[in-house]
Amino acid sequence: MAKLPPKRISNSLMNALRGGVVPREGAEYIAVGRTDELEAILHDIEILEEGGSTFRFIVGEFGSGKSFLFSIIRSHVTKKGFVVLDADLAPNRKLTGSKNEGLNLYRELIKNMSTQSCPNGGALSLILDKWINNFYLEARTNKISEEGKKDYILDRIYESCSSIRDMVHGFEFGKLLENYYLSYEDGDSEKKDNVLKWLRGEYNLKREAKNDLGISIIITDSDWYDYIKLITSFSVQAGYKGVLILCDEMINLSKISNKIARQNNFEKLLMLYNDTLQGKAHNLGIIMGATPRSLEDDRRGVFSYEALRSRLDKGSFASSEMKDLLSPILTIKKLNDSELFVLLERLSELHASLFGKNTINENDIKQFLTSELSRVGANEKLTPREIIRDFIEVMNLLLQNPDSSVESILNNKGFSYTKSLREDSIDDEFTTFVL
Repeated sequence: MAKLPPKRISNSLMNALRGGVVPREGAEYIAVGRTDELEAILHDIEILEEGGSTFRFIVGEFGSGKSFLFSIIRSHVTKKGFVVLDADLAPNRKLTGSKNEGLNLYRELIKNMSTQSCPNGGALSLILDKWINNFYLEARTNKISEEGKKDYILDRIYESCSSIRDMVHGFEFGKLLENYYLSYEDGDSEKKDNVLKWLRGEYNLKREAKNDLGISIIITDSDWYDYIKLITSFSVQAGYKGVLILCDEMINLSKISNKIARQNNFEKLLMLYNDTLQGKAHNLGIIMGATPRSLEDDRRGVFSYEALRSRLDKGSFASSEMKDLLSPILTIKKLNDSELFVLLERLSELHASLFGKNTINENDIKQFLTSELSRVGANEKLTPREIIRDFIEVMNLLLQNPDSSVESILNNKGFSYTKSLREDSIDDEFTTFVL
């Protein structure tokens, strides 16, 4: 039996999975069959730790487990001391646009900023406070007097921002950090909130920022990525190992009806891709989640933009039997029957621990999985999301109707049973991947 999470996380897991959405916490407790993909991403993380930068596309059909893999990656990376920014692309959140869609994406990324101690987002103020507390600790260690502490810390802030000042908008960013410290030291909560407001991209007019903070620029749709790089550099100085950006639902770029607007987004995507892989960014990784169609469609997908297609298209030698896990495109493989069985087994253990009653046994799981995989079109259409949702529903029904059985529930559902080779494969020895 795998290690079980606290009941709070178990409950969150079950509710999220039953609703067909990815849990924010706890995905690692039921991670199965993603060894190769995770090893590839963890190799990228090693590059980030050494000051490099990376870019990946994670590709899979709807319900195949992309978002679930993102959740596992987030948990892994924050535990290793990274900051994670994540957001789903949407009609009002793109890489760029005429109605601040790029700025909206930036705002969502900052809103969902996560660390190990703040896994559910909102970590911006925590990181800033940690950075300042490091200076207080340094002043105490060096036995700086109370009278000289403020000047000492201001000098140290100026020194630590020297590398940031060389970056685009770095001078103004350094001034913001100085303002945050002064508001922290003086107990000026209004000014402190204004700095956070600015960093969250919530100022709409330059004159407002000038009046409140003495800063004559604001974050805009065209330059939000420059501030991501500044925040990354600052996070490293605050003691973190780097920043990883997770952006899912790239299909929303291919859905842009206006060709020029769509091409503008692909041009921005190319800039991000080039910037990271050419080493212009440091300690920064970007992972984009896409479906095969949103990537490869030559009319509206990423490959419709020739500069990206030429960089991302497959080489001549990789195949389904011999995958290149170091390429920019990482296609997640389909879970096999044994891995699906192990996944359902772990869900049954979580369900039993949560409700204090085991409603389903190994033979029941085999019977359920065999019936699911025997549906017409299961090979092409059935996804882990659908199987998980159905399985949790069956366990909930058994819990509330103790006189029922898996067989009776499946028969009521009207499933047609067909003998298949999959039934035999489920009885094979199972290989689990435990984080």
